[in-house]
Amino acid sequence: MEASVRNYPILAATAAAAAVALASTTVDAFTMPQPSLSLRNQIPSSSSALGAIAMGPEVKDKDDDEAAAATDGAYVVVKDPDDPYYMKQPYNPERTILGEDGQPKTHITDMDPYRTTRMSNSDRAADAWFKTLLEGPDGEIEDSFLGAISEEHKERLLSKVELVDEPVMIYGEDEEWTPYVTRRLPTSPLYPAYGLETYGLPVLRRGAEAWRHFDVNGLIAQDYSMTPEGIGSDVELEEERKEGVITSLKEKGAWLDDELCAARLVYVNGRFCPGLSKQTDDVKNLDSSDFEAGLDEKTLEYLARLPDGFTDKLAAEVPDESKEMALTSLEKLSGPDHSVGKATSQFALNNQQGTAAFAALNSVKAGCVAYVEAQEGVVEEKPVLIITAQTPSGGKISGSDDEDDKGVAMHPRTLAVANDGSVLSLVQMCADLDENSDDGPCATLVNGYTQIYVGSKANMTHSFLDESGGSVTSRVEMSDDAAAEDPTLTETPRATEAKRPALRNNNFQAIDVHITGDDGSYSTSLMELGGNGRSRLAITTSLLRPGAFCSINGFALSGGAQRSDMRTCIHHIAQGTTSRQEQRNMVGGRSTASFRGRIRVEQSAQQTESEQLSRTILLSDHGRIMATPSLEIIADDVVCTHGATVSDLSEEELFYLRSRGLDRTTSRNLLMYAFVEEIGNSVDKTIAGEFDDEKGLRSRIIKRLENLVPEGDKALVGGEFQSS
Repeated sequence: MEASVRNYPILAATAAAAAVALASTTVDAFTMPQPSLSLRNQIPSSSSALGAIAMGPEVKDKDDDEAAAATDGAYVVVKDPDDPYYMKQPYNPERTILGEDGQPKTHITDMDPYRTTRMSNSDRAADAWFKTLLEGPDGEIEDSFLGAISEEHKERLLSKVELVDEPVMIYGEDEEWTPYVTRRLPTSPLYPAYGLETYGLPVLRRGAEAWRHFDVNGLIAQDYSMTPEGIGSDVELEEERKEGVITSLKEKGAWLDDELCAARLVYVNGRFCPGLSKQTDDVKNLDSSDFEAGLDEKTLEYLARLPDGFTDKLAAEVPDESKEMALTSLEKLSGPDHSVGKATSQFALNNQQGTAAFAALNSVKAGCVAYVEAQEGVVEEKPVLIITAQTPSGGKISGSDDEDDKGVAMHPRTLAVANDGSVLSLVQMCADLDENSDDGPCATLVNGYTQIYVGSKANMTHSFLDESGGSVTSRVEMSDDAAAEDPTLTETPRATEAKRPALRNNNFQAIDVHITGDDGSYSTSLMELGGNGRSRLAITTSLLRPGAFCSINGFALSGGAQRSDMRTCIHHIAQGTTSRQEQRNMVGGRSTASFRGRIRVEQSAQQTESEQLSRTILLSDHGRIMATPSLEIIADDVVCTHGATVSDLSEEELFYLRSRGLDRTTSRNLLMYAFVEEIGNSVDKTIAGEFDDEKGLRSRIIKRLENLVPEGDKALVGGEFQSS
């Protein structure tokens, strides 16, 4: 007997609508357009235009109980050739589709030959670039240091996504049935989601939502396949060298003496420096020997998690009053109609931050882990400081001449756990060392991954400051003609900025936060102040238990020819959770900045309160900002707001200050700092320093703002005031 698949919707549409649908092009997330298809002896699937016009519930044949059914892969196979639904199934081998030449088209069952056919030259270059990061200049993956975690994530990267059709659900029987499905035509291939053609986790793509507005082509044009010398081992410093490093870090405000901090972990070029660190039983460096000796299961479970939903199991069970069982799967939240689905689906990828592949790469390449834990009920009044420092050479191993142009990649890793009832302040800082050394500057890629877990009634405050990459060149917005007329300049500021070595540097940071206990609280201040050519900070916070609270304050400063990107995701999963977010951006010179803030409120997260606001000041006509706050609300009992503003410095406020005797530059600087101060005040006071401290955070911010303050008066151009 011949077999067919039972499970198709009853389509209630007019004959005219059906004719339009049959003549239209069918497109879904996985298929390319199929023009002018003639269909015979079948009813269109729910992914066709006809299904979108009028689609009833999928039903099974009334004689199902009498039919002998068996499971064939993902589909229900009916062995009765007289079944009335025999010719109406999506992948029935006898379903005939005619091509433009009037001849039947061949059904496609082997998808692998089509896996990479949609890739552009840029996509292939991105995969080749990522391969050099993973395998290094020798083309082989070197020994890893995180034991089973490294092996697990390496396997996840190298295992390609399986190309299989989604299972066909039966209405009334399958709890996961939903009308919102996509089906390919049997004559069309099934493609992997964008970025998953070569690896098991999505690699960066120029046109992907996660990398939109980012300089992907500029990034992959530089090779970062080299490794810091001695990675996986500690850095031993002589006493004189120690004093020099401490003095340098103090000058940058990136140091706390022993009496001012509970603990301190210092890393130089990705290697742990015990001579500069202050370790305790709960704050320490984990190296390969710790992984070989064996860590507890909870710690390994934490380290094994991947962001962007690629670890489907939630970090804590989520109670749901509408269901008898607790929620444990990320892909099934608010399902089946409003769930995001599998992390490898195109729909899910469009809402991700693009950090999963880099997090797995971190696990494979990291030499050690900065481990911070606050024991249950412990209230730590002093902060824990983690310093990630890099030298101009990045610790690059000197090699042959053909490796001179290759950059070096570093992969700092941090795990912080605040157990039930504890209080912890964590400070992370990125800083430069030995800027004036004789070592030639080397292009660097810092790929950081921080994992944070907050327990019941625990309170964690987190300050992250990136001040690496030096300072950008001022007055880059100046035109070439104006620069030629300035006798103080030997070359244009644009030319000077283009030669700045740090413009080839990149600082990528992924922060993955899970509030796993009732009434847990997490507050963070994120400040991107550095001069690296490209910076990207992505943070995801999951509120998994009732009463969880999250606050995110962010500030991004960009100037010169920088490209900066800040992405946030606040995921309300449990009932009665609260979040507050304020993002401020300041864009000068000829830089480009982007901010994407996503808040998702699941069906289980009733009584959620959430606020989000993005504010941006453009200091230059040549600066660009893309600010996208977004809300996705599935629950129906919430209080949520979001908004975004973009403006120049207020001309009225400038006039008021100048009428009180302040000059133009001072007035602008005063307004610029007032814009930043509110975010700066949320940084841990110990690391921020006193108000009048010359090396404190306030003074350092003012110095960087002075470097970007626009010059000249405003000119009326096109009916609008523009900075000149």
